[in-house]
Amino acid sequence: MKRLRIALVGIGKIARDQHVPALDASDAFELVAAVSRHQKLERVPNYTNLEALLAAHPDLDAVSVCTPPQVRFDVARQALERGLHVMLEKPPGATLNEVHALRELAWRNGRTLFAAWHSREAAGVEPARELLLAREVRRVTITWKEDVRYWHPGQTWIWQPGGLGVFDPAINALSILTRILPNRVILKRAVLSFPENCDAPIAGELELADEKGVPVTMSLDFLQEGPPAWDIAIDTDRGPLRLSKGGAVLEVGDEPPQEAPDREYPRLYGRFAALVAENGIDVDVEPFRLVADAFLCARRVTVAPFVE
Repeated sequence: MKRLRIALVGIGKIARDQHVPALDASDAFELVAAVSRHQKLERVPNYTNLEALLAAHPDLDAVSVCTPPQVRFDVARQALERGLHVMLEKPPGATLNEVHALRELAWRNGRTLFAAWHSREAAGVEPARELLLAREVRRVTITWKEDVRYWHPGQTWIWQPGGLGVFDPAINALSILTRILPNRVILKRAVLSFPENCDAPIAGELELADEKGVPVTMSLDFLQEGPPAWDIAIDTDRGPLRLSKGGAVLEVGDEPPQEAPDREYPRLYGRFAALVAENGIDVDVEPFRLVADAFLCARRVTVAPFVE
């Protein structure tokens, strides 16, 4: 079967660490080019803008957009208008309206748009969702803390408007939460800490609940010392469940932890290929909506400036 010709747009840490290896191992895609204003990817032609890419590769089938969220809309819009299928790294844009506009454009043009939530593909997420279908959830506690200097070195865009700050990693927790709980989750209260020299938060405390009133608390920190904490603890009527390591490990009561090799991005590209085959659209904005609600409703606290 002929592989789909795909280009990566935006060459940063996530593209090199995750997208390139997944595409190299893919039977469905052939990575043929890269686009970046400042970086180059070995082994393929590189271009500084999408126009140059499209002129040089008129037979291109798809793009995977890994740019900072502030510029994803223009890239994705141009690609869809030129008849390409589009996969979006998380978050899918800088605003909800951008994402809705892209979804409508993809539908009008008969092209695939895939908003990829990679943490939903972690090994423990689907087993946890299936277990919770037969249990009564009583409380959820999320702890999502990491060292921004280690995981996002030199990424100044993350502190600018639209960059999300600590929600850049924390939206992964929300993507898992909205996948595994059977009911819609609603924000109740939030406190966000903004460094005095930044336009995005560095820490936060959130109180949420599902539609039946089940409480969900989130504790977020971008200045974690030591190993990251990417944990979701769930109390149920049949005992506790715990997702750790970003969803890679599932613990059920006293049973031994369940862990499997990391296949998040290979699964994402498998899903993208299946969507392209049917010109399907998969754009779930629930995780992004909760982040938007937090920015809209949170009490803002100013803290010490962030210095990398």
